[in-house]
Amino acid sequence: MSRLIKAVAMALVLALTFSLCGFAGECGRIRERVLRLHILANSDSEEDQQLKLQVRDAVVAASAGMFDGAEDESEALERAREQLPLLEKTARQIIADAGYDYDVEISLCNMYFTTRFYDGVNGGESVTLPAGMYDAVRIVIGEGAGRNWWCVVFPPLCVSAAQESGDSATLDDVLDPEQEEIVTEPGKYEVRFKIVEIFEDLCHRISGWFGQPESTPA
Repeated sequence: MSRLIKAVAMALVLALTFSLCGFAGECGRIRERVLRLHILANSDSEEDQQLKLQVRDAVVAASAGMFDGAEDESEALERAREQLPLLEKTARQIIADAGYDYDVEISLCNMYFTTRFYDGVNGGESVTLPAGMYDAVRIVIGEGAGRNWWCVVFPPLCVSAAQESGDSATLDDVLDPEQEEIVTEPGKYEVRFKIVEIFEDLCHRISGWFGQPESTPA
């Protein structure tokens, strides 16, 4: 009887392992298909956090339509690269108009994110993205020592429905049905999300031990 129990337990472990391998693979493909926006405030003061949100609103508005017709994340990344000067000018103007002399740094990088839930805009679709390394437009205001804000610019989940055009990609344009289910129905995968996060966090820490930068140019 004990051998049967051990065999059943081993079969369950193997089944879970294969399931997680498949899930981890889908998470990897999700990370390769979206482009994120990440904004760091100068500090956690109320004023600096408010300034961060003002920069966010202006940059999101400036990026409306930027990715119309883009077929994949690679094309979206190139468009973002071309428009970095415009986004930087927009952010600097908002900061100056608010009466601050903070510097601002805008770059494209590949950086680590923990598992993040995004509540959408104006009733838009809510998504949960798995932990791992993502390409991102990163904006650092001043010292960049404050809480961050993030969203997804491709597909353009940051942009309100009023700003979207018919050429804007949607989740089902860039993700396969199984991947879309993962990000829109995370409750079905809660345990697997956590395991993937533990694994990705460990990989990120190990990279840090060997001197790998937190983010690299994209």
